[in-house]
Amino acid sequence: MSAANARIAYIMSRFPKVTETFILYEILALEARGVPVDVHPLLREKTEVVHPEAARLLRRIRFHPFVSLPILASNLRFLTRRPFAYLRALFDVLAGTFGSLNFFVGALGVFPKSVRFAEEMQRAGVTHVHAHFATHPTVAALIIHRLTGIPFSFTVHGHDLHVEKRMLDRKVREAAFVISISEYNRRTMVDCCGEWARDKIRIVHCGVDPEVFAYRRRPPHDGPLRLLNIGRFDEVKGHEYLVDACASLEEWGVDFRCDIVGGGPRRERIRERIERAGLADRVRILGARPRPEVARLVAEADVFVLPSVMAANGEREGIPVALMEAMIAGLPVVSSVLSGIPELVTSGESGLLVPPRDAAALADALERLARDPELRARLGAAGRAKVEAEFDLAANVDRLTRLLLEERPPAPAVGVPRTARA
Repeated sequence: MSAANARIAYIMSRFPKVTETFILYEILALEARGVPVDVHPLLREKTEVVHPEAARLLRRIRFHPFVSLPILASNLRFLTRRPFAYLRALFDVLAGTFGSLNFFVGALGVFPKSVRFAEEMQRAGVTHVHAHFATHPTVAALIIHRLTGIPFSFTVHGHDLHVEKRMLDRKVREAAFVISISEYNRRTMVDCCGEWARDKIRIVHCGVDPEVFAYRRRPPHDGPLRLLNIGRFDEVKGHEYLVDACASLEEWGVDFRCDIVGGGPRRERIRERIERAGLADRVRILGARPRPEVARLVAEADVFVLPSVMAANGEREGIPVALMEAMIAGLPVVSSVLSGIPELVTSGESGLLVPPRDAAALADALERLARDPELRARLGAAGRAKVEAEFDLAANVDRLTRLLLEERPPAPAVGVPRTARA
């Protein structure tokens, strides 16, 4: 299928979400290749910080409430014209999510809106639906596929796979293909679904634009070592271990400053930890920032640090895009031996990795970089080369484009012929 004949619909949980730039810039890159993309968020994110590109995209997105007269009308039309497909999809989704209050209630909320999406996508001539995250967005894509026969695919990242796997085998089986951002995630899905799933799963890394995070040589300089952390204040980001490591650096007489960029539910808890440690003059919380300002902060830093951990509920990172952005700019990075991170960072070669939840090891790694500017330069250059080779946005979107446009018979939708129309 040519790009001119295609029309792709993207589904995600929320938009515009400042931390999900990987979805935003993937959409923009597809459109730059001549592929029309319709955007269907399940919810509108309430945020004060919006990336400039997201603001432009917002102008053409129509957000729906969970229930409205148009949504009810779409559901009635499908129920009347395709009762078996409608009721079977409803039953399978509710049965598949039963036992998890979060996913069951979410499925109840998502179903009516997804039916409306299905009708809108048919009218728009959508040829393929792609969802980001294996949770509610992929449930929506599955519902649309069941009702219309439009083929769908989905990208699996991190928390969407490791916390809850309900319906995963059904989603993989009925999808045209599945994108995993790491080999770690692919192994997890195969372990869950069975060996048959391996051939349906393609690894396509998230990527970054080298032109946005320009490479800068960082020669030795007078003044403090400038540490940078970017990430939402969630448990998986391990901010408390960064604060504890900074306390050790202070005790050891290392001259440093640390900027933390992001918002989120644990922000005040981390601020209090910083104050209790007596680090308020060395560690700053800057809050969420738009992409141009993030790029500036990356350019000014000496070391990027992201001490990721596995949360109590099993949630963990995929391969953090913030690490890629730092590495493409030539920053040496320090992170954790966890999930897909070692697929990006080879410890001692393209960065330094330490055990999760080990503030002492994290402090040791940061002190090592503080004392050795040549090591910082070597790791920074190797990290940039790694991202250029495997995590370049343009190259990875080229691969995704081929998958989205590939002619293939869709996975069978239960009781729904491919040519079904409401």
